[in-house]
Amino acid sequence: MSALVIIVAITLVALGLGMRARRGHDMNLEQWSVGGRSFGTAFVFLLMAGEIYTTFTFLGGSGFAYGKGAPTYYILCYGTLAYVLSYWMLPPIWRYAKQHRLLSQPHFFASKYHSPALGVLVACVGVLALVPYLVLQLKGLGIIVTTASYGAVSSTAAIWIGAVVVTTYVIVSGVRGCAWNSVVKDTMILAIAVFLGIYLPIHHYGGMSEMFRAIDAAKPGFLTFAPKGQSVAWFQSTVLLTALGFFMWPHTFGSVYTAKNDRIFRRNAMILPLYQLILLFVFFCGFAAVLKVPGLKGGDIDLSLFRLSLQTFDPWFVGVIGAAGVLTALVPGSMILTTASTLIANDIYRGGLMKNADDARVARLARYFVPVIALVAVAFTLRGGDTIVALLLMGYNFVTQLFPALVCSLAARNRVTKQGAFCGILAGVLVVVVITLMKLSVAQLLPFAPDGLKDVNIGFLALFVNVIVLAAVSLVTQPRAHVDREHAGAH
Repeated sequence: MSALVIIVAITLVALGLGMRARRGHDMNLEQWSVGGRSFGTAFVFLLMAGEIYTTFTFLGGSGFAYGKGAPTYYILCYGTLAYVLSYWMLPPIWRYAKQHRLLSQPHFFASKYHSPALGVLVACVGVLALVPYLVLQLKGLGIIVTTASYGAVSSTAAIWIGAVVVTTYVIVSGVRGCAWNSVVKDTMILAIAVFLGIYLPIHHYGGMSEMFRAIDAAKPGFLTFAPKGQSVAWFQSTVLLTALGFFMWPHTFGSVYTAKNDRIFRRNAMILPLYQLILLFVFFCGFAAVLKVPGLKGGDIDLSLFRLSLQTFDPWFVGVIGAAGVLTALVPGSMILTTASTLIANDIYRGGLMKNADDARVARLARYFVPVIALVAVAFTLRGGDTIVALLLMGYNFVTQLFPALVCSLAARNRVTKQGAFCGILAGVLVVVVITLMKLSVAQLLPFAPDGLKDVNIGFLALFVNVIVLAAVSLVTQPRAHVDREHAGAH
């Protein structure tokens, strides 16, 4: 009962903070979606760092360490590489967005390429990637609450309650509610992850080195990369691919707009890679469970952290761990809901259907879409099934298709045309759909290739097709695009 009381208390705190965040602000579209572009270093840091610590990291990071061993390290590396890229990439994005009063990621593409159709395409790609990401948070929430409450609350009830809490404060406060709860979440998760990552290996093995020696003796090769499959080539290609896609997620891209100046990104780019190191402590929890909670298979590997915690701690502390886990679902979930509803209202509805809709109407519509998206995500979460798994695998590969057109748009003289950008993204997305649904790999498509190449992440094939199509179509449509730009400049 004590565990349940703590989980309920933290959930109510999250709801209260989220509702209070709107105080003193007129919640127009700009305030609701990008916080009036007034966030300082701390809030922008927490919104961006908040994307690291989701239920996928809390459950999946420890579970991946428990079930897969060495391949887990990719989770530590790709964010660090993405933050290095952000030092140069994010300031020009912010400056352009502020100058043109942009509210979303598709808005950026539509403005840069003078193409509302491209904005609608980018919005559709974003929504398609975000829904399964929200499902992931809700599924994780169900697992955390059921396990940490010792079965007192069912997974279904936890999912519904979590969805109602997030929906309520997102409708009221938008991105400000997300930012305020990020403060509580990151403080809790920082303390819990570091404590568990140090305590569990010492308590169960006598120390960190003793733990790894025991695992290596019991499961030789578990802590090193396999020669085939999830090999070094797989690791390198996956790190690069996910690093390129990191800021292409619409909610992460949208958090860039909330900053009050562009120096914030350079400060954060220096601090955030250090913040990534906290993930190591999450991995240590998973490794500690390898020999102490044996036999977990398939999706059950995600339970390793909580199964070990149930063996180790009193119920009240399991409740504290569960409460931290709940926040890892609610905070990213609220960012996803805010972004997805803004994409539909601002970029699909206004960008493609009703171009004359004013901000007040779009703001109302965005709020109406919040419970709709939440209900769709809850329905998918409760139904489960392979379809969501397939969609989830598509997610990162989907959003990475936006990277080539984005990077080209930042060049002083962009040779990519709106037709080239549109066709490149569309071609890349279609390749992702085909290879994911047919479960293809490089080894199947190129059986004659060297072993190292066979393990390369299949997402690179889609990116390669994207770049080729983007370049070819841009070359063909260049003269017309040049005339269009001159014509636009004359007006």
